[in-house]
Amino acid sequence: MADGSPPPVLPDGTIVLRLPFDGRWLAQNSPARRVPSHGVDLFGETYAIDFVAVDDRRRSAPRDWRTWLATEPPERFIGFGRPLLAPADGVVVAVHDGEVDHEARRSQLALVPYALGQAARLRGGVQAIAGNHVIYELREHRAFVALVHLRRGSLRVAVGDRVVEGQHLADCGNSGNSTEPHVHLQVMDSADLSVARGAPMAFRDFREWPRHRGEPVVRARAVPGEGAVVEPVS
Repeated sequence: MADGSPPPVLPDGTIVLRLPFDGRWLAQNSPARRVPSHGVDLFGETYAIDFVAVDDRRRSAPRDWRTWLATEPPERFIGFGRPLLAPADGVVVAVHDGEVDHEARRSQLALVPYALGQAARLRGGVQAIAGNHVIYELREHRAFVALVHLRRGSLRVAVGDRVVEGQHLADCGNSGNSTEPHVHLQVMDSADLSVARGAPMAFRDFREWPRHRGEPVVRARAVPGEGAVVEPVS
C-alpha cells in the first residue's frame, strides 16, 4: 500500500490491489466470469483481467465506417495514452519497450486476418504477446504484478526502481496481442512470463456499474464483473 506496507491478502490467498488507473474503465475477460479468465493458463494469465477506458456511455471510441469495415488508429481511443498507475508498492524487475502500437480492430472484417495470425504471435513468444510491459515484485508476498500492452516510449521506470502505489508507471497502449487500447493486469508467481503461473487478485474500494443494472454500487476487496464499468473510490 502507499504507506509502504504490503497489500492485504484474503484468507484464500487473493492479493488485494488498487485499480491501476483513474477514471472509468470497462472490465473484460474478468476472472469473476470464468477461470482461466482468458481461456488459457499460458503466460501467467489464469486470473488476469483487461480494462478498456470508456466514456459515460460505455464507448471506448467514436464510431464511423472504419468501426465496421476497417482498422482504426489507436489515437482515436479514449484510453490510448492514459496514465497507468502502480496497483501496489514494489520493486521493478523487468521492463520491455519498443513494440509498435498497431491499428485497432473492432470490425469483424479486420478481426479475421488478425485471428489467423494468432498462431504466429504465439510462436513469437512473450514480446509478441505482451508487447511493451512492466513487471514488478511484491516482495513480502513473493508475487509479481504485470501491466501489459503499454504505449511505446511511455515507460517511466527501470529495473531496480522502487515504486509506490498510485505512481505513474507508463501509458495505456495497443502493443502486443491487443485489438484495441487497453491494459492487461495480472498477478503471478514468477517474473518470467513464459513459465509464470497466475495468482488470484481482487481490488479494493471501487465503484461499479454492473453490465445489466443502471445504478452503481461501491465494492471492496472484490473482482469486477464481466462487462462492468468501474472507477476507483478514494
